[in-house]
Amino acid sequence: MPLLVHATKQILDNWGQDGWELVQVVPGPNPEQLVAYLKRPKE
Repeated sequence: MPLLVHATKQILDNWGQDGWELVQVVPGPNPEQLVAYLKRPKE
């Protein structure tokens, strides 16, 4: 999932409320973007 650097916490908090757990964040294709890897139990 792409992340915008200026909204990272808000985006991750929203995903967290849906049951997603952050696994890793890596640099994206440009300096203003990160790529987050998340996981959650399969329903």
